[in-house]
Amino acid sequence: MSKKVRKDQFASVWDAIEDTPALAENMKLRSVLMTALKNHITRTEMSQTQAAELLGVTQPRISDLMRGKINLFALDALVTMVTAAGLHIEMRVRDAA
Repeated sequence: MSKKVRKDQFASVWDAIEDTPALAENMKLRSVLMTALKNHITRTEMSQTQAAELLGVTQPRISDLMRGKINLFALDALVTMVTAAGLHIEMRVRDAA
């Protein structure tokens, strides 16, 4: 007797792995901000030490950012770092699908 495999579809990986929609949204936002910071640091060819000084954090913290250690960064900390980098955040809120 074969078992049917359920194939759920999710809008993002965060929707699939997080326990609640709120946690998934938080992770999506953190992911976007971390990616923007990483891209900015790479594009401007800053060293991790220079980036740490600019963003007001330690070099090991920048290393964690560059390695994508998302669980080590709160949303508010990322917003602070993004604005310190001279980047602008735009946000849009819409009804859930």
